[in-house]
Amino acid sequence: MSRLLRGLVILILLGSCAPRDRSAPTSLDNACNILEQRPHFVRAFRASERKWGVPAHVQMATLYQESKFIGDARTPFRYALGVIPMGRQSSAYGYAQALDGTWNEYKSETRSGRARRDKIRDAADFMGWYMAKTGERNGVALSDARNQYLAYHEGHTGFARGSYNQKAWLLRIAGEVDARANMYRSQLDTCRKWR
Repeated sequence: MSRLLRGLVILILLGSCAPRDRSAPTSLDNACNILEQRPHFVRAFRASERKWGVPAHVQMATLYQESKFIGDARTPFRYALGVIPMGRQSSAYGYAQALDGTWNEYKSETRSGRARRDKIRDAADFMGWYMAKTGERNGVALSDARNQYLAYHEGHTGFARGSYNQKAWLLRIAGEVDARANMYRSQLDTCRKWR
């Protein structure tokens, strides 16, 4: 076997061992189980928490709502007349469901040109960056999961205008994100993987 072929086989084998996260972890209501199943999440959330100050439980609750922890999550297709595909609802993609424009702004500002939305470390860093900006622009505490989620969903300008007040469904979901963040915080306090 030639060196090139041997090297290619090794590269393929190593690539197949890398975490793909194409499906959601089981037990999404248990932060400890999520971290047990995806140990690389621990490093990602800790790094973002250290760098941007956004608590891990706020990141996790938002990621749950946005993608259910699925790395290649996309918005559904739109259909005309119920059958003709018209493209996706938006350009949101990955763990954090970041839009193309916002993702590009993040990469430019943080000089993270190689960042990918389907990598948890990059998605957690993006979320920390965005939420830190929400704190600066809109005065929302980094630990305020409800209002951080509203600003995440509506954008900084939409949040400042209060556009969410006309969306009862979004206010309900923001309340659910807040409750999940509180649940995850309590669980992380007892989680062996997190300590």
